[in-house]
Amino acid sequence: MLRLMLAAFAVVAVIPTAAPARAAEADEAKAMEGTWEFVSGEVGGRKLPDEVLKTMTLVLKDGTYTTRSPGPDDTGTVTIDAAKEPKAMDVKGVEGPNRGKTFPSIYVLDGDSLKICYDLSGKARPTEFKSVPGSKLFLAVYRRKK
Repeated sequence: MLRLMLAAFAVVAVIPTAAPARAAEADEAKAMEGTWEFVSGEVGGRKLPDEVLKTMTLVLKDGTYTTRSPGPDDTGTVTIDAAKEPKAMDVKGVEGPNRGKTFPSIYVLDGDSLKICYDLSGKARPTEFKSVPGSKLFLAVYRRKK
């Protein structure tokens, strides 16, 4: 189950949403492209073991994501709204363990660092970058692979 949750949430491709902000969001989507490694991860306030995180990578390209892990790959799309504070995204699984699921999320991109907080329950967008005990919030920090 942990592998499925990780596969689902290592997700981050971008499809711009609002026409007025389209250029800024397209630029941000382009800046997110590449291969990302986990730095840290927490689900429900519990840290994920480094051994697990080291086995996964996230690849973002052309509005799609692929999470690679020892289990089946997870692929899908992400729609961003960079005008919101914090910036918002909706992660949608297309193939793999999260097919048909949508996870409201927030994110911050800072150069070669990407932080995302996902609601694994799919019910509500997180309001801060925290994974509290008893929640289904998944907080992931990624570093761009050089």
